[in-house]
Amino acid sequence: MQDTAPNPASGSEQGIDQLLDWLRLEGASGVGCRTAQLLLRRFGSPRGIFEAGHAALAAHLPVATVRALCAPPSTSTLRLRDAVLAWLDDPAHALLALGEPGYPASLANIPDPPLLLYINGRSELLTRPALAIVGSRNATSQGKANARHFAASLSRAGVCVVSGLALGIDAAAHEGALEGMGATIAVVGTGADLFYPSRNRALGERIAQEGCIVSEYPLGTPPTPGNFPRRNRIISGLSAGVLVVEAAAQSGSLITARVANEQGREVFALPGSIHAPLAKGCHALIRDGARLVETVAEILEAMRVSPLAPDVASAPPSETACLGLLEQLGHEPVDIDTLLLRSGSSIGELSLGLLALEMAGMLERLPGGKVQRVSSITAC
Repeated sequence: MQDTAPNPASGSEQGIDQLLDWLRLEGASGVGCRTAQLLLRRFGSPRGIFEAGHAALAAHLPVATVRALCAPPSTSTLRLRDAVLAWLDDPAHALLALGEPGYPASLANIPDPPLLLYINGRSELLTRPALAIVGSRNATSQGKANARHFAASLSRAGVCVVSGLALGIDAAAHEGALEGMGATIAVVGTGADLFYPSRNRALGERIAQEGCIVSEYPLGTPPTPGNFPRRNRIISGLSAGVLVVEAAAQSGSLITARVANEQGREVFALPGSIHAPLAKGCHALIRDGARLVETVAEILEAMRVSPLAPDVASAPPSETACLGLLEQLGHEPVDIDTLLLRSGSSIGELSLGLLALEMAGMLERLPGGKVQRVSSITAC
Protein backbone atom coordinates (compact mmCIF):
# COMPACT_ATOMS: atom_id res chain seq x y z
CA MET A 1 0.00 0.00 0.00
CA GLN A 2 1.42 3.38 -0.94
CA ASP A 3 1.71 6.07 1.70
CA THR A 4 0.13 8.82 -0.38
CA ALA A 5 -2.80 10.35 1.48
CA PRO A 6 -5.09 13.37 1.31
CA ASN A 7 -3.21 16.62 1.67
CA PRO A 8 -5.84 19.21 0.74
CA ALA A 9 -4.44 21.78 3.19
CA SER A 10 -2.01 22.92 0.50
CA GLY A 11 -4.94 23.77 -1.75
CA SER A 12 -3.41 21.77 -4.60
CA GLU A 13 -5.71 20.14 -7.10
CA GLN A 14 -3.88 16.83 -6.58
CA GLY A 15 -4.45 16.94 -2.82
CA ILE A 16 -8.14 17.71 -3.25
CA ASP A 17 -8.52 14.88 -5.78
CA GLN A 18 -6.81 12.46 -3.38
CA LEU A 19 -9.18 13.54 -0.63
CA LEU A 20 -12.17 12.83 -2.86
CA ASP A 21 -10.76 9.40 -3.75
CA TRP A 22 -10.45 8.44 -0.07
CA LEU A 23 -13.94 9.70 0.73
CA ARG A 24 -15.36 7.73 -2.21
CA LEU A 25 -13.62 4.56 -1.06
CA GLU A 26 -14.69 5.00 2.55
CA GLY A 27 -18.30 5.63 1.57
CA ALA A 28 -18.65 2.94 -1.09
CA SER A 29 -21.48 0.53 -0.35
CA GLY A 30 -20.21 -2.93 0.51
CA VAL A 31 -16.64 -1.80 1.22
CA GLY A 32 -15.66 -2.21 4.86
CA CYS A 33 -12.25 -1.73 6.43
CA ARG A 34 -10.99 -5.22 5.62
CA THR A 35 -12.20 -5.13 2.02
CA ALA A 36 -10.63 -1.72 1.57
CA GLN A 37 -7.31 -3.07 2.90
CA LEU A 38 -7.43 -5.95 0.41
CA LEU A 39 -8.10 -3.55 -2.46
CA LEU A 40 -5.38 -1.13 -1.39
CA ARG A 41 -2.85 -3.96 -1.23
CA ARG A 42 -3.91 -5.12 -4.67
CA PHE A 43 -4.22 -1.77 -6.47
CA GLY A 44 -1.94 0.50 -4.43
CA SER A 45 -4.17 3.51 -3.76
CA PRO A 46 -7.80 4.65 -3.93
CA ARG A 47 -7.10 6.12 -7.37
CA GLY A 48 -5.67 2.77 -8.47
CA ILE A 49 -8.85 1.05 -7.30
CA PHE A 50 -11.12 3.41 -9.23
CA GLU A 51 -9.00 3.13 -12.36
CA ALA A 52 -8.75 -0.68 -12.22
CA GLY A 53 -11.96 -1.21 -14.14
CA HIS A 54 -14.95 -3.49 -13.75
CA ALA A 55 -13.24 -6.74 -14.77
CA ALA A 56 -10.29 -6.37 -12.40
CA LEU A 57 -12.52 -5.47 -9.46
CA ALA A 58 -14.97 -8.29 -10.22
CA ALA A 59 -12.18 -10.78 -9.57
CA HIS A 60 -12.23 -9.74 -5.90
CA LEU A 61 -15.70 -8.36 -5.16
CA PRO A 62 -19.42 -9.02 -5.52
CA VAL A 63 -21.16 -7.38 -8.47
CA ALA A 64 -23.01 -4.85 -6.30
CA THR A 65 -19.78 -3.67 -4.69
CA VAL A 66 -18.06 -3.37 -8.07
CA ARG A 67 -20.98 -1.29 -9.30
CA ALA A 68 -20.66 1.02 -6.29
CA LEU A 69 -16.91 1.50 -6.87
CA CYS A 70 -17.35 2.18 -10.57
CA ALA A 71 -20.05 4.80 -10.02
CA PRO A 72 -19.03 8.48 -10.18
CA PRO A 73 -18.82 10.45 -6.91
CA SER A 74 -22.24 10.99 -5.41
CA THR A 75 -23.64 14.40 -4.54
CA SER A 76 -23.33 13.58 -0.83
CA THR A 77 -19.65 12.65 -1.25
CA LEU A 78 -18.95 15.91 -3.05
CA ARG A 79 -20.69 17.81 -0.26
CA LEU A 80 -18.62 15.93 2.31
CA ARG A 81 -15.41 16.81 0.43
CA ASP A 82 -16.32 20.48 0.57
CA ALA A 83 -17.18 20.25 4.27
CA VAL A 84 -13.87 18.53 5.04
CA LEU A 85 -11.93 21.17 3.10
CA ALA A 86 -13.62 23.92 5.10
CA TRP A 87 -13.04 22.02 8.36
CA LEU A 88 -9.34 21.60 7.58
CA ASP A 89 -8.93 25.37 7.37
CA ASP A 90 -8.60 25.23 11.16
CA PRO A 91 -4.96 24.32 11.97
CA ALA A 92 -6.18 22.25 14.94
CA HIS A 93 -7.96 19.89 12.54
CA ALA A 94 -6.35 17.10 10.56
CA LEU A 95 -7.27 14.10 8.45
CA LEU A 96 -5.03 11.04 8.43
CA ALA A 97 -5.37 8.22 5.92
CA LEU A 98 -4.24 4.65 6.43
CA GLY A 99 -0.63 4.41 5.28
CA GLU A 100 0.04 8.13 5.71
CA PRO A 101 2.98 9.31 7.82
CA GLY A 102 1.48 10.28 11.16
CA TYR A 103 -1.16 7.55 11.11
CA PRO A 104 -0.53 5.67 14.41
CA ALA A 105 1.35 2.43 13.76
CA SER A 106 -0.35 0.58 16.61
CA LEU A 107 -3.74 1.25 15.02
CA ALA A 108 -2.58 0.46 11.50
CA ASN A 109 -1.65 -3.05 12.64
CA ILE A 110 -5.07 -4.12 13.94
CA PRO A 111 -7.11 -6.38 11.64
CA ASP A 112 -9.61 -3.66 10.64
CA PRO A 113 -8.03 -0.20 10.95
CA PRO A 114 -10.15 2.78 9.90
CA LEU A 115 -9.35 4.19 6.48
CA LEU A 116 -9.56 7.78 7.70
CA LEU A 117 -9.07 9.42 11.08
CA TYR A 118 -10.59 12.84 11.66
CA ILE A 119 -8.50 14.65 14.29
CA ASN A 120 -9.55 17.63 16.39
CA GLY A 121 -6.65 18.70 18.61
CA ARG A 122 -3.08 17.58 19.21
CA SER A 123 -2.44 14.88 16.61
CA GLU A 124 1.07 14.25 18.02
CA LEU A 125 -0.57 12.49 20.97
CA LEU A 126 -1.38 9.59 18.63
CA THR A 127 2.28 8.55 18.72
CA ARG A 128 2.67 8.72 22.52
CA PRO A 129 2.61 5.63 24.77
CA ALA A 130 -1.04 5.19 25.69
CA LEU A 131 -3.37 3.24 27.95
CA ALA A 132 -7.15 3.02 27.61
CA ILE A 133 -9.37 3.45 30.67
CA VAL A 134 -13.00 2.38 30.31
CA GLY A 135 -15.90 1.46 32.53
CA SER A 136 -19.53 1.93 33.40
CA ARG A 137 -21.54 4.98 32.39
CA ASN A 138 -23.47 4.61 35.66
CA ALA A 139 -20.33 4.52 37.77
CA THR A 140 -20.20 4.86 41.53
CA SER A 141 -18.51 7.85 43.15
CA GLN A 142 -15.65 5.59 44.18
CA GLY A 143 -15.30 4.22 40.67
CA LYS A 144 -15.07 7.70 39.18
CA ALA A 145 -12.54 8.70 41.84
CA ASN A 146 -10.46 5.62 41.01
CA ALA A 147 -10.59 6.35 37.28
CA ARG A 148 -9.55 9.94 37.81
CA HIS A 149 -6.71 8.99 40.16
CA PHE A 150 -5.29 6.30 37.85
CA ALA A 151 -5.61 8.56 34.80
CA ALA A 152 -3.93 11.52 36.51
CA SER A 153 -1.04 9.39 37.76
CA LEU A 154 -0.54 7.73 34.38
CA SER A 155 -0.66 11.10 32.63
CA ARG A 156 1.92 12.55 35.02
CA ALA A 157 4.13 9.60 34.05
CA GLY A 158 3.83 10.59 30.39
CA VAL A 159 1.18 8.04 29.40
CA CYS A 160 -1.65 9.32 27.22
CA VAL A 161 -5.03 8.12 28.47
CA VAL A 162 -7.51 6.99 25.82
CA SER A 163 -11.24 6.71 26.43
CA GLY A 164 -14.60 7.27 24.77
CA LEU A 165 -16.01 10.56 26.18
CA ALA A 166 -18.98 8.72 27.67
CA LEU A 167 -20.52 9.60 31.01
CA GLY A 168 -19.15 7.96 34.15
CA ILE A 169 -15.74 6.30 34.05
CA ASP A 170 -14.77 7.68 30.62
CA ALA A 171 -15.37 11.29 31.65
CA ALA A 172 -13.54 10.83 34.95
CA ALA A 173 -10.55 9.30 33.13
CA HIS A 174 -10.37 12.19 30.66
CA GLU A 175 -10.59 14.74 33.48
CA GLY A 176 -7.81 13.05 35.43
CA ALA A 177 -5.59 12.71 32.37
CA LEU A 178 -5.80 16.42 31.65
CA GLU A 179 -3.99 17.02 34.95
CA GLY A 180 -0.73 15.58 33.56
CA MET A 181 1.53 15.90 30.55
CA GLY A 182 0.31 12.68 28.96
CA ALA A 183 -3.02 14.37 28.22
CA THR A 184 -5.87 12.38 26.72
CA ILE A 185 -7.45 11.12 23.51
CA ALA A 186 -11.23 10.82 23.18
CA VAL A 187 -12.39 8.38 20.52
CA VAL A 188 -15.96 9.35 19.67
CA GLY A 189 -18.86 7.61 17.99
CA THR A 190 -19.96 10.72 16.08
CA GLY A 191 -18.29 13.04 13.65
CA ALA A 192 -15.27 14.80 15.12
CA ASP A 193 -17.14 18.10 14.75
CA LEU A 194 -19.83 17.05 17.26
CA PHE A 195 -19.81 16.56 21.03
CA TYR A 196 -21.84 13.72 22.53
CA PRO A 197 -23.33 13.34 25.06
CA SER A 198 -24.32 16.98 25.49
CA ARG A 199 -23.51 16.81 29.21
CA ASN A 200 -19.86 16.26 28.24
CA ARG A 201 -19.71 19.11 25.75
CA ALA A 202 -17.53 21.33 27.97
CA LEU A 203 -15.19 18.40 28.62
CA GLY A 204 -15.05 17.61 24.90
CA GLU A 205 -14.18 21.21 24.08
CA ARG A 206 -11.40 21.14 26.67
CA ILE A 207 -10.04 17.87 25.23
CA ALA A 208 -10.01 19.44 21.75
CA GLN A 209 -7.86 22.27 23.19
CA GLU A 210 -5.51 20.30 25.44
CA GLY A 211 -5.78 16.74 24.13
CA CYS A 212 -7.17 15.15 21.00
CA ILE A 213 -10.54 14.01 19.68
CA VAL A 214 -10.50 11.18 17.14
CA SER A 215 -13.25 9.77 14.95
CA GLU A 216 -13.44 7.46 11.97
CA TYR A 217 -16.90 8.78 11.11
CA PRO A 218 -17.48 11.51 8.52
CA LEU A 219 -18.15 15.03 9.72
CA GLY A 220 -21.71 15.53 10.89
CA THR A 221 -22.30 11.83 11.69
CA PRO A 222 -24.90 11.75 14.49
CA PRO A 223 -24.76 9.33 17.43
CA THR A 224 -26.28 5.97 16.54
CA PRO A 225 -26.14 2.85 18.75
CA GLY A 226 -23.97 0.84 16.37
CA ASN A 227 -21.22 3.46 16.22
CA PHE A 228 -20.12 3.09 19.83
CA PRO A 229 -19.26 -0.63 20.01
CA ARG A 230 -17.43 -0.24 16.69
CA ARG A 231 -15.26 2.65 17.92
CA ASN A 232 -14.05 0.45 20.81
CA ARG A 233 -11.53 -1.25 18.52
CA ILE A 234 -9.91 2.15 18.00
CA ILE A 235 -9.78 2.85 21.74
CA SER A 236 -7.87 -0.39 22.31
CA GLY A 237 -5.95 -0.16 19.04
CA LEU A 238 -4.36 3.13 20.04
CA SER A 239 -3.32 1.72 23.41
CA ALA A 240 -0.77 -0.66 24.87
CA GLY A 241 -3.46 -1.97 27.21
CA VAL A 242 -6.93 -1.41 28.59
CA LEU A 243 -7.83 -0.79 32.23
CA VAL A 244 -11.43 -1.61 33.17
CA VAL A 245 -12.37 0.29 36.33
CA GLU A 246 -16.01 -0.68 36.89
CA ALA A 247 -18.24 -2.86 34.75
CA ALA A 248 -21.47 -4.77 35.18
CA ALA A 249 -21.68 -8.35 34.00
CA GLN A 250 -23.04 -7.28 30.57
CA SER A 251 -21.18 -3.97 30.30
CA GLY A 252 -20.13 -2.54 26.95
CA SER A 253 -16.68 -2.07 28.50
CA LEU A 254 -16.25 -5.83 28.29
CA ILE A 255 -16.47 -5.50 24.50
CA THR A 256 -13.46 -3.18 24.58
CA ALA A 257 -11.61 -5.64 26.81
CA ARG A 258 -12.43 -8.54 24.48
CA VAL A 259 -11.28 -6.61 21.41
CA ALA A 260 -8.11 -5.56 23.26
CA ASN A 261 -7.35 -9.18 24.02
CA GLU A 262 -7.89 -10.11 20.36
CA GLN A 263 -5.50 -7.32 19.35
CA GLY A 264 -2.82 -8.64 21.69
CA ARG A 265 -3.16 -5.84 24.21
CA GLU A 266 -2.82 -6.25 27.96
CA VAL A 267 -6.11 -6.14 29.89
CA PHE A 268 -6.11 -4.79 33.45
CA ALA A 269 -9.02 -4.76 35.87
CA LEU A 270 -9.65 -3.21 39.28
CA PRO A 271 -11.21 -5.61 41.81
CA GLY A 272 -14.19 -4.64 43.94
CA SER A 273 -16.60 -5.97 46.50
CA ILE A 274 -18.16 -9.35 45.75
CA HIS A 275 -21.50 -7.70 46.56
CA ALA A 276 -21.10 -4.79 44.11
CA PRO A 277 -22.90 -5.22 40.75
CA LEU A 278 -20.34 -2.99 39.02
CA ALA A 279 -17.49 -5.24 40.15
CA LYS A 280 -18.87 -8.36 38.49
CA GLY A 281 -17.58 -7.48 35.03
CA CYS A 282 -14.08 -6.80 36.36
CA HIS A 283 -14.08 -10.02 38.34
CA ALA A 284 -15.14 -11.96 35.23
CA LEU A 285 -12.24 -10.42 33.31
CA ILE A 286 -9.82 -11.37 36.07
CA ARG A 287 -11.11 -14.95 36.05
CA ASP A 288 -10.55 -15.01 32.29
CA GLY A 289 -6.93 -13.87 32.58
CA ALA A 290 -6.97 -10.09 32.94
CA ARG A 291 -4.31 -8.69 35.24
CA LEU A 292 -5.63 -7.64 38.64
CA VAL A 293 -4.14 -4.26 39.54
CA GLU A 294 -4.36 -2.11 42.64
CA THR A 295 -1.76 0.57 41.85
CA VAL A 296 -0.58 2.65 38.93
CA ALA A 297 2.93 1.29 39.47
CA GLU A 298 1.73 -2.19 38.46
CA ILE A 299 0.44 -0.83 35.16
CA LEU A 300 3.56 1.19 34.43
CA GLU A 301 5.72 -1.86 35.15
CA ALA A 302 3.74 -3.90 32.64
CA MET A 303 3.89 -1.12 30.04
CA ARG A 304 7.67 -0.87 30.30
CA VAL A 305 7.98 -4.33 28.80
CA SER A 306 5.27 -3.78 26.19
CA PRO A 307 6.46 -3.37 22.59
CA LEU A 308 3.48 -1.02 22.12
CA ALA A 309 4.80 1.48 24.68
CA PRO A 310 8.57 1.66 24.13
CA ASP A 311 8.91 5.24 25.42
CA VAL A 312 7.71 4.58 28.98
CA ALA A 313 10.87 5.10 31.03
CA SER A 314 11.88 2.36 33.45
CA ALA A 315 14.34 4.00 35.84
CA PRO A 316 14.07 7.05 38.12
CA PRO A 317 16.11 10.07 37.03
CA SER A 318 19.50 10.72 38.58
CA GLU A 319 20.28 13.90 40.50
CA THR A 320 22.39 15.06 37.55
CA ALA A 321 19.44 14.54 35.21
CA CYS A 322 17.18 16.51 37.56
CA LEU A 323 19.62 19.41 37.66
CA GLY A 324 19.86 19.40 33.88
CA LEU A 325 16.09 19.44 33.60
CA LEU A 326 15.89 22.41 35.97
CA GLU A 327 18.18 24.34 33.65
CA GLN A 328 16.06 23.42 30.64
CA LEU A 329 12.89 24.56 32.44
CA GLY A 330 14.20 28.09 32.86
CA HIS A 331 12.01 30.40 34.92
CA GLU A 332 9.01 30.93 32.64
CA PRO A 333 6.02 28.63 31.99
CA VAL A 334 6.85 26.10 29.30
CA ASP A 335 4.89 23.42 27.47
CA ILE A 336 5.89 19.78 27.25
CA ASP A 337 6.63 19.76 23.53
CA THR A 338 9.12 22.60 23.98
CA LEU A 339 10.80 20.70 26.82
CA LEU A 340 11.04 17.59 24.65
CA LEU A 341 12.91 19.62 22.05
CA ARG A 342 15.21 21.23 24.63
CA SER A 343 16.04 18.01 26.44
CA GLY A 344 16.21 15.53 23.59
CA SER A 345 14.59 13.00 25.96
CA SER A 346 11.78 10.58 25.31
CA ILE A 347 8.39 11.43 26.74
CA GLY A 348 8.84 8.71 29.37
CA GLU A 349 12.22 10.01 30.55
CA LEU A 350 10.97 13.58 30.64
CA SER A 351 7.82 12.65 32.54
CA LEU A 352 9.77 10.85 35.25
CA GLY A 353 12.10 13.82 35.62
CA LEU A 354 9.23 16.28 35.94
CA LEU A 355 7.46 14.00 38.40
CA ALA A 356 10.60 13.88 40.55
CA LEU A 357 10.87 17.68 40.51
CA GLU A 358 7.18 18.03 41.34
CA MET A 359 7.47 15.66 44.30
CA ALA A 360 10.50 17.64 45.52
CA GLY A 361 8.47 20.85 45.43
CA MET A 362 10.53 22.37 42.62
CA LEU A 363 7.93 22.36 39.88
CA GLU A 364 4.36 23.57 39.48
CA ARG A 365 1.88 22.30 36.92
CA LEU A 366 -0.16 25.02 35.20
CA PRO A 367 -3.37 24.96 33.15
CA GLY A 368 -2.99 24.06 29.49
CA GLY A 369 -0.38 21.36 30.13
CA LYS A 370 2.41 23.80 31.00
CA VAL A 371 4.89 23.56 33.87
CA GLN A 372 7.00 26.14 35.70
CA ARG A 373 10.06 25.99 37.94
CA VAL A 374 9.24 27.28 41.41
CA SER A 375 12.42 26.60 43.39
CA SER A 376 16.17 26.88 43.00
CA ILE A 377 16.83 23.86 45.25
CA THR A 378 19.54 21.78 43.61
CA ALA A 379 18.63 18.23 44.55
CA CYS A 380 15.86 15.86 43.51
